[in-house]
Amino acid sequence: MTVLPDLDAVRKNLGRSLFGLVAGPDGPANRSRIHDTPGPRWFDEARPVRRVHADASMFVGGLRALLLQSLHPLAMAGVAEHSDYRGDPWGRLQRTSTFLAVTTFGPAADAQRAVDRVRGIHRRVSGVAPDGRPYSAGDPHLLEWVHIAEVDSFLLAHQLYGAQPFDQSGRDGYVADTARVASALGVVDPPRTECELAERIDAFRPELSSTQAAREAARYLLLTPPLPVVARAPYGLLAATSVAMLPAWARMPLRLPYFPPVEATVIRLSGRVVVGGIRWALTATR
Repeated sequence: MTVLPDLDAVRKNLGRSLFGLVAGPDGPANRSRIHDTPGPRWFDEARPVRRVHADASMFVGGLRALLLQSLHPLAMAGVAEHSDYRGDPWGRLQRTSTFLAVTTFGPAADAQRAVDRVRGIHRRVSGVAPDGRPYSAGDPHLLEWVHIAEVDSFLLAHQLYGAQPFDQSGRDGYVADTARVASALGVVDPPRTECELAERIDAFRPELSSTQAAREAARYLLLTPPLPVVARAPYGLLAATSVAMLPAWARMPLRLPYFPPVEATVIRLSGRVVVGGIRWALTATR
């Protein structure tokens, strides 16, 4: 007689594993503090940013954002020289996810403290890129690129794989919400509509190029992240979904494939399955 596993137990275990991966060992305590501490927030419960940043589509959006951000040689130089993304990739992910959670859902005072910490780190990150140009993580221009690549990726992922995609008003509202955090971090006049966001992305394109550091980061993120064997196949689907969301002009410098018919059918369906599975698992942890 075959004994079937307890589906609810499987769901909870999977949800705890996923949550632990993105939030770290302090995730449950941080979540309680972020959501349960009384006080005013930067964004009320009806704001679009809260819907996007609470959705499982963030998993594919986040990976797409990292790939897109790497195309700016100065931004990538800062990551390559000052970030331990190879030695501690999950720690970096956990710090980023905690920052997003605090600024999106946490008390206003905690959100400001999180921003102040990041700005303090940025002041210590500077150097010279392999092409001889100096860079600084606190440079408002570089901060803008990191911001718009992230917002564009999160919004696109939500529109394709989110539980409740937005109409035009909601999309503009999300971009406007994220401008609040970007301004606090030092971005000058961040975009506040979807149209402005697209215009800023296009304006940066002449500055973007292929670098060895960017190609190595893409290979690491897509092909060789430190994962247990059982997680590699689902992650492969997640990676393929993220790559499929990149425009053709962003893939060529990273030497990533481009197969529109397959991406519009097989990969799109696979993306819905994997994001839906993540959403199903994480719901059990709330």
